[in-house]
Amino acid sequence: MDWVTPRHLAGDDHALAERISDTLSDLGWRMWPTARHTLLYVSPNGLCGAEWVLAAYPFELGGLPVAWQLSARPHATSVMTEWNAYFTTDVPYEALADLLVEIDSRKKPDVGFTEPETVLNALCARGWARDVDRPRTTAVDPGFSCSVSLEMLPPLIEDADPRPDLVGWQAWADPVPGAAYLWCASFSASAPHDLVAAFASSLASPVPVPRRTVPESAEGRLTVVRRS
Repeated sequence: MDWVTPRHLAGDDHALAERISDTLSDLGWRMWPTARHTLLYVSPNGLCGAEWVLAAYPFELGGLPVAWQLSARPHATSVMTEWNAYFTTDVPYEALADLLVEIDSRKKPDVGFTEPETVLNALCARGWARDVDRPRTTAVDPGFSCSVSLEMLPPLIEDADPRPDLVGWQAWADPVPGAAYLWCASFSASAPHDLVAAFASSLASPVPVPRRTVPESAEGRLTVVRRS
């Protein structure tokens, strides 16, 4: 097994379902299979959900199938979720796991009190740079292979706010410009900025991650760090 960096190009080692399931089990979230052949996890307080939806193939982001959907609601009995977040295959599982730990620690996962700048500041603290053309909404990694941006929401992203033309945080990696995306993530408009910042900070972490396999499209852009 190798240790590689940067994290945002490391892929999911074909273990996204298992690693996130382990994280949720360790947090005490309850799980049961659904009639759609998905796996649904619910937090102990009943306010948060995480569902492995790849088998149901609900829709795509950037041409890639959504694998995990996260949601939060104001009350355990609420039918409508306040916000949702969606992640495709090959998203680095460490970033998603760190986000879930942060969500689990919140008494009110549907509420945030920070501004969008929080997300950009988290990335800049890791050495990313604000986009020259959109410095107030977008940050890119030093290798220009990954972006996190406040954008118009793609189709099928669900949110409690029914207004059209909403914006939400989007993230994607494209190691080879003009080729297919490696992974994509989308947060609906009401997702708290500080939760998105937790995902972004982990995504941009310089700490190497262990991988048995790496995405073919990223091989030339990854650095292998040998550990004794």
